[in-house]
Amino acid sequence: MSAVDKAFHGLRHMIGTGRLGAGERMPPEGELCEELGVSRGSLREAVRMLAALGVVEPRHGSGTYVSQLRPEDVIGSLSLTLELLPLTGLLEVYEIRRVLEAHVAAQAAARCTPESVETLFSLIEAMEATADPTKASELDHRFHAEIARIGGNPTLASLLSVFRARSRKYQVFTLPEGPELRRKSDADHRNLATAIADRDPVAAAGAAQAHVAQTERWLRAFMPPVEEVPPVKEDQDSLPD
Repeated sequence: MSAVDKAFHGLRHMIGTGRLGAGERMPPEGELCEELGVSRGSLREAVRMLAALGVVEPRHGSGTYVSQLRPEDVIGSLSLTLELLPLTGLLEVYEIRRVLEAHVAAQAAARCTPESVETLFSLIEAMEATADPTKASELDHRFHAEIARIGGNPTLASLLSVFRARSRKYQVFTLPEGPELRRKSDADHRNLATAIADRDPVAAAGAAQAHVAQTERWLRAFMPPVEEVPPVKEDQDSLPD
């Protein structure tokens, strides 16, 4: 085990056991180095790794603090590794997505309000009205994020957002079959929103699962290339969530 790994796992153990609690300031570098048996350089690298994962928060002039360790924030850091999955790996994730999206949709059907239902249909209408793939993709993302929000579990919402973010790197609607695929996607959205509006958890779960399964079939059938992203611009999302 390298010195950086030793420092990293040592700090993880302190946080995981509660010795360093959420929001607590970490001890001075000298104390930590002595206890963990590592150099300052190794300790600092370990701290940087934990900061990238959202576990600690370096504050200029104040020190380093353990984050609030909210589950949704920690789950969100999975994007750092999930973004690296090739398409074959992403397809394996879809089995998990089908289960979780179905659960979230069922929860949304049980907890929706007239206002949240109105928001869902407004997003669908905006998606159907635009010819801009980038705008449609953003509206698609907001639609699914709203369902997750209505479902009431921020951790699940964060996890599903990470899963969807990877699939959105693949272009489908720009393929020759794109217009027909998009019509099918729009119809799926209406089926899902209608089931939620009807407060029918079983129908909502089925509609969500079918929608995710359809997207998976598109990926398997067309194997679209991942979008090439200019270094200074954000990704242009094209695949439905």
